[in-house]
Amino acid sequence: MRNLSLEPDRAEMIEMGRLVLDRVVERTERLAERPASISLTDQAEAELVHALLAPPPAQGSDLSALLGRLDTAADCALETAGPGHLAFIPGSGLYTAALAELYNRAVNRYGGLTSIAPAMAALETSVIRWMAHDVCGLAKGSGGLLTSGGSMATFTATVAARHHKLGEDLARGTVYITTFAHYSVAKAARLAGIRAAQIRIVPHTADLRMDPAAAAAMIRADREAGLRPFLLVATAGTTDTGTVDPLVRLAELARREDLWFHIDAAYGGFFRLTARGRQRLAGLQEGDSITLDPHKALFMPFGTGALVVRDLAALHAAYGGTGSYLQDSDSDDTILDAGQLGPELSREVRGLRAWLPLHLHGVDAFRDALDEKLDLAERVYEVLSEVAELEVLQQPDLTTVAFRYRPTDCSRRAAELADAAGYRLLDRINGHQRVLLSSTVIDDRYTLRVCVVSHRTHRDRIDEALDIIISETRADLPA
Repeated sequence: MRNLSLEPDRAEMIEMGRLVLDRVVERTERLAERPASISLTDQAEAELVHALLAPPPAQGSDLSALLGRLDTAADCALETAGPGHLAFIPGSGLYTAALAELYNRAVNRYGGLTSIAPAMAALETSVIRWMAHDVCGLAKGSGGLLTSGGSMATFTATVAARHHKLGEDLARGTVYITTFAHYSVAKAARLAGIRAAQIRIVPHTADLRMDPAAAAAMIRADREAGLRPFLLVATAGTTDTGTVDPLVRLAELARREDLWFHIDAAYGGFFRLTARGRQRLAGLQEGDSITLDPHKALFMPFGTGALVVRDLAALHAAYGGTGSYLQDSDSDDTILDAGQLGPELSREVRGLRAWLPLHLHGVDAFRDALDEKLDLAERVYEVLSEVAELEVLQQPDLTTVAFRYRPTDCSRRAAELADAAGYRLLDRINGHQRVLLSSTVIDDRYTLRVCVVSHRTHRDRIDEALDIIISETRADLPA
């Protein structure tokens, strides 16, 4: 298909659409059998990357050939959409969300100003209000915006907190996080103008949660030193272990000390749709701002994040502005411009990729899927806890189970040998290419983790993963 017009006719659009859709459907149907890790050799991967660095040609190319090249590029990646992806925090990507995005990108409505696409703005606002009210439990008057991911949501909240609590006096502001806070939290603070030396790492308790007493002592010490504590960040589902900080006690601390209370619920927030999640995430509704990642536990495509806040006026105060070139745009107090609530002005309508699946499948389908993931994580915990060679850190709050080799004795040398064996264990498990696990470091110990989030991961794949983990655990025990 050479020299294709930038305005293809109906027949050409249908033909191209079918070529793409056929490939997408075929790939989706084969996800269960595809390898969970990259299957190319290092040399083949390097050659492919080199070839794809080439600039575009002067003349057009055949679409089928280009799609074939894309297939090869997609194969040179971890299969994050498949049922075997149990590493990091999986983002599986709903097929129906992809259809929504095809429609969305084709109609190409601008999402920064309500007046340009008021009904689309209403659609997106409905999604955000559902997240704020029904998911997080915030009161009427709360809201927020959809972002490109959790990092942008956290940055947006940090700037709002800084503006609300510090005004223009940034030099003495201090932020409180833990070792297990996502690294985007400290990054957001630095980008918001807070010096790295004034980002406090609050000690954690034995069960890997922020210690409220330690946080209170650090806040008090900083005030006495003439600093201005303004932001306390808790995590509702850490990346390392899925652990939920004591949200109720930290909310009380934040109120008592007049700090903005931000909760990073990028991973855990949507589990509040379930009965167990509501119990384990008690206190989420106390946040001044909450980061959510629909591309995690709502199974949306990557690039779908959200920020919800108790008081929309705080976002507007930090981000509101205008220009003379916008004088033809009518403002709407009912639905605030997304561009007035965050740093992005040029933005697409992000709500459609969540709105269509939520309305098409219904909320119960998502609730049931999340309940299944909680069940599967409990199974992983119960089975691995019976393996004498392994130490399972704790019963999961959400759907992450962290484990490692048990040292033969209490010496540092025994721990080092166990950690070295853990490195080899991860390689052997992932070498099967049926599942992919990842690792972290907990209290200076190398630790493996299983994270069950994908809507495509079910009991059969978890049982297969457990068989692989147990057989490989006994293949190379620490000396």
